Parts: sequence; structure tokens; C-alpha cells
Amino acid sequence: MTLEWIAIYLALGAVVGFVAGLLGVGGGGIMVPALTSIFIAQGVSKDQVVHLALGTSMACIVFTSIASLKAHQRNKAVLWLIVSRMAVGVLFGTFLATFVAAQLNSTYLAIFFSAFMGYVAFQAFFKNSNSSDAKPLTTTHMVASGTGIGAISALVSIGGGSLTVPYLTAKNIDIKKAIGTSAAVGLPISIAGTIGYLLNGWQVEYHREWVFGFVYLPAVLCIATVSFFTAPLGAKLAHSLPVATLKKLFAILLAALSIKMLMSVL
Repeated sequence: MTLEWIAIYLALGAVVGFVAGLLGVGGGGIMVPALTSIFIAQGVSKDQVVHLALGTSMACIVFTSIASLKAHQRNKAVLWLIVSRMAVGVLFGTFLATFVAAQLNSTYLAIFFSAFMGYVAFQAFFKNSNSSDAKPLTTTHMVASGTGIGAISALVSIGGGSLTVPYLTAKNIDIKKAIGTSAAVGLPISIAGTIGYLLNGWQVEYHREWVFGFVYLPAVLCIATVSFFTAPLGAKLAHSLPVATLKKLFAILLAALSIKMLMSVL
């Protein structure tokens, strides 16, 4: 890998880490479209490129989640009881969904990614901020929700923040605690997803060195190294911005990523 590509991966890691800390997401929403474009430029077949982007992104999220989690924990913004309940479902749903993703065509995965990001952006931007779910957070509900969040997160290779944050705020959890808790939930998602993508892609031949399953190791190392340091910067800013600003940033980011992925497919 040339110095030019190393620099590109490092720059991507800086952005991913900052956004992960700021919005409580794993950064996959940024990485998947970016990695898809980078891998195509590096000569990866379009038939395999989205799977490689998803698996590589998920492996990177392990590190961004740890960095983001530590930063939010210092601000006492992680609700560990919720994390422990949701993690049970998250591990199951994420791992199982990687087997589904491995069987899908790259184009279908890309379209699903774009549609999902567009939907979440619309919900975040236009949904009434005062709406809430009166039902209490029970263990059964959290495990079931975690399963669904994990499954969708695996299919689009995200840390689950675009689902976990709205879910928790709808349950009347303060958005800053929802973001911190979402960062913690992203860790089991990323671990289960990485293992799943490693196993499911092991027999695929990419004709390049350092590809393990659906994970390209050099990209993971570059992105993770930088993002580990920029995630705390984003987390620090998250606790100084007003709630309305955070929600608008969240929606705008997701809308932009949806359009980017759709353009890549077309």
C-alpha cells in the first residue's frame, strides 16, 4: 500500500473518530461509503467491494467504540444497566445478520444501506422531539430491541447509534446519556459483527495481501490508530453543544451519507 493510500486512510480515521465521539455512533455510516469508493479505486471488484467495506468498517468500529465509550464514561454519560440488558440481544442479532449479509449481492446491500440512512435521517430531522414512548424499559424489551438493532447494524455495518440513540430518547432518556450509552452498546455490536464477517468471508479470494475474511487489515490499523485519539475530542464537544444542535447534526450527517452511497451504486 502506497503512502498516498495510507494518508487517505489516516484522514478517514480522524473524521470517523471525531464523529463517533460527537454523536455516539461507531462511524460505520461514514466508513462504508468512503471505503467502498477507496476499494473500487484500488481495483477491488464491484461484486465484492461492499462486503469488504462492511467487514472492514465493523472491525474499525471496535476501536472507535472503545475510545468513544471511555470518553463518555468520564462524563458519567453511560447507563450501564441498559447496556448490559441490550448487549444480550445485540450479540445474537449482529452475529446472525452477518451470515445474511454474506449471501446478499453487493448492489442490494448498498441500496439497503442508502435507504436505511435516508430513513433514519428523515426520522431524526422531522420527528417531534417531544414524542416519547410511555412504556417502561423492561429487560425483555431491551433484549428484543437489542436483537433488532444488532441485526440492522450488521447489515449496514454501523455501531448502532442511529438506532440506539432515537430508541433511548423515545424512552425519555436525556440525549447526552443516550449518546454515551449508545457508544457502549456499539462495542458488542462491533465485536460480534467483526467475528461474523471474518468467518463468512474466509473463503472469498480478493487477490491482495492482508485481507482476512471480509476485513482489510491495513485499513483497519490506519483508521483505528487515528480515530482512537479523535473520538475523545468529539465526545468532549458533545457535552458542550445544545441538544437541538446535536439532533440536527445527526440528521444532516445521515442524509449526506445516504445520498453518497446511492450515488456510488448508480
